[in-house]
Amino acid sequence: RKKQFRNDAMLVFEFLQLNPGVFLLFCTLLGLSLGSFLNVVAYRLPLMMEQDWRQQCKELLQPDTEGPTPPAVETFNLSRPRSRCPKCGHQITALENIPVLSYLLLRGRCSGCGEAISSRYPVVEMVTGLLSLIVAWRFGLSWQTAAALPLTWALVALSLIDFDHKLLPDSIVIPFIWLGLLLSLGGVFASSDAAILGAAAGYLSLWGVFQLFKLITGKEGMGYGDFKLLALFGAWLGWHYLFQIILLSSLVGALVGIGLILLRGRDRNIPIPFGPYLAAAGWISLLWGESINDFYVSWAGLA
Repeated sequence: RKKQFRNDAMLVFEFLQLNPGVFLLFCTLLGLSLGSFLNVVAYRLPLMMEQDWRQQCKELLQPDTEGPTPPAVETFNLSRPRSRCPKCGHQITALENIPVLSYLLLRGRCSGCGEAISSRYPVVEMVTGLLSLIVAWRFGLSWQTAAALPLTWALVALSLIDFDHKLLPDSIVIPFIWLGLLLSLGGVFASSDAAILGAAAGYLSLWGVFQLFKLITGKEGMGYGDFKLLALFGAWLGWHYLFQIILLSSLVGALVGIGLILLRGRDRNIPIPFGPYLAAAGWISLLWGESINDFYVSWAGLA
C-alpha cells in the first residue's frame, strides 16, 4: 500500500509539473474554500477565547463546591454549531456555503428571512483565493508553496481578528513560530542560525520599543501579540528580514492611520491594530524580500 501510495503521489506530482495551470487553479480554489473557513475562525475563535476566560475566572472566584449541577451548555467551537443566520437562525446548507458563488446566487441575502449578508464574507474568500494564487505562482510546485500557503491563511485570520478585537491569538501564532523553526532545519526559507536569531530578535526588538515607549509616555504602544508575530517572521525568514518588515509595516500603518484621521476624523487617541500591517509586510517579505533587499542595496550603493 505504501509503495502504491508513493507511485500515485509521484504521478500526481509529475502531472502538476507538466500542467502548471492546473496547479495554480487548484491552489486558487483551495484558497477560496479556506477563505470561507477563515471567516468562521475570525468570528468564533475570539468568542471561544472569551468563553474560556470567563470559565477560568469563574473557577478562580468560585471554587468547586457541592451544589446543583449547572445546566448543559451548547457546544461552541470551530465546527459546532453549524453556521446560521444571526437574525432568524436559518442553518446554512452546503449549497449556500459555496465560496463567492452562493453569495452571488443569494444576492447577498439570507434565504430564510432576507436579511442582508455582510459583503466581508465573499471579500475574504476572494482575497484568500488571490493570495493563494500569488503564492503558488511565486514559488511553483515546491516545499516553499506547501509551507507558505498555510502561513498565508493564518495571516489572513490573524489580520481579521486583530482588526475586530485587537487580539493576535497564541493558538495561531505560537504553532507557526515553531513551524518556522522546524522548517529552518531543512533551510526552506532560512538557516537554523538565522531563524533562531530572527525569532529572538523579532520578539525582543518590539518588546524593547514597547518598554521604552511606556517609560516615556506611560502608555502601552502595542500588544504582546505584535512581538510574537514579528518573532514568527524572524523564525520563518531569518533575522536579516526584520528591519525590512518593521519598516514596511510602520510605513503602511502610518499612512493608513493618517488617512483615517484626515478623511474620517478618527480620534488619534483610539488605538489602531498593528497586526494587519505587520502581517502584510511579513507576507510581502516572504515572497519578495530578497528582491527588496537587493534593490535597497543597489540603490544605496548608487546613492
